[in-house]
Amino acid sequence: MNKQDFYFDLPQELIAQEPLKERSSSRLMCLDKNTGKFSHKHFYDIVDMLNPGDCLILNNTKVIPARLYGHKEGTGGSIEFLLLHKHSLDTWEVILKPGRRAKPGAIFEFGDGRLKAEILDIVNDGNRLVKFIYDGVFENILDELGEMPLPHYITKKLEDKNRYQTVYAKHSGSAAAPTAGLHFTDELLKKLTDKGIKIGYVTLHVGLGTFRPVKADNILEHKMHSEFYILPQETADLVNETKKSGKRVISVGTTATRTLETAGLDGFPLKEKTGWTDIFIYPGKNFNVIDSLITNFHLPESTLIMLVSALAGRENVLNAYNEAVKEKYRFFSFGDAMFIN
Repeated sequence: MNKQDFYFDLPQELIAQEPLKERSSSRLMCLDKNTGKFSHKHFYDIVDMLNPGDCLILNNTKVIPARLYGHKEGTGGSIEFLLLHKHSLDTWEVILKPGRRAKPGAIFEFGDGRLKAEILDIVNDGNRLVKFIYDGVFENILDELGEMPLPHYITKKLEDKNRYQTVYAKHSGSAAAPTAGLHFTDELLKKLTDKGIKIGYVTLHVGLGTFRPVKADNILEHKMHSEFYILPQETADLVNETKKSGKRVISVGTTATRTLETAGLDGFPLKEKTGWTDIFIYPGKNFNVIDSLITNFHLPESTLIMLVSALAGRENVLNAYNEAVKEKYRFFSFGDAMFIN
C-alpha cells in the first residue's frame, strides 16, 4: 500500500488559519462508512446524530504553551525551544532551532533569565534533553513566557490561546491539541448528556509526531511516533457497558481512537491501562473498540487520513474529501468536522 493512495488535491486557501467565533458552528460532514453516502450539516447537529445509550470518548489532554524563545548565555545567540516530553520533574526532551548551538553543557535563558535551561544530552532525531532551572512554579512561568505550538500550516497568530484548547482540557502535557474536540462547547455537552449520551474521558498527550509526514512510499515501512496515554477504569467500564448493551462507542478524534484501540488489543473487557502507544492504523486493520468517529479533515498522505480510511474505506474517504474541497470546507486543526458512522 503506497502513500500516494491517500493523496488528494487541497487548495491552500482551504486551510483554516483561525477558529470560528462560535466553536459548534463549524460545518459537519456525515459519512456512512458502509455505503459511502454523505450529507452536510453543522456541528451542533451532532446531538441529533447520537442516540441515548451511546457513549462519547473525549481526550482531556491540555496543550502546554510549549514554544519558548530565548538566547544562549554568554553569546546572546537566539534560540527556539519546543517542549516535547517531560522525562522527570524538571527534565524535558525538546526540539531546538538552531540545534548546532545546543551542545551538552550549554545554557540558555528565557524571559530575562527567569527561566534557564541546561543541555544534558543529545537524544532521538537530534532532539535535546534539557534541565530547566527557575524559582517558583514551572507551569506558571511557562504559561507567562511560552506560546502555543500551533501547527506549521497555521501562519496567523492566535489571539486567544484558549481557542487551541478543548473546553474539557484537564491534564497538561500535549504539544498539539486534540482538534476534533475543539468544536464542543459546555452547552453542547450538556445537551448530549441530557439526551442520554454518556461521556467518558481518556488522556493521550499529543506529540508533534502527529504532523510528521510519511516519507516511505510503502506505508508499512513508516515508523509511527509514540505517545503517552491513560485509560481510566471508569472509562473502561463505560465502554464495556456500552458494548454489552449494543450501543455505539464514538471516539472524538484520532487520539482517543488510538488510545481505545491500543487498550482493545488485549481484548474485552477493557481494563484500566497506562503506557506509551505507537499503534499505526491503516486500511486492513480491524477496529476492536470504536464504532464511529468524530474527526477533522486531515493532511493528504498522513497517518491520520490512513486511520480514517481504515474505518470508512479509502475510496469512501477520498470521495468525501473531494466533495469537501468542492464545497469549500475548512481543513485541518481549526477547520470543519466529519462524523463517520
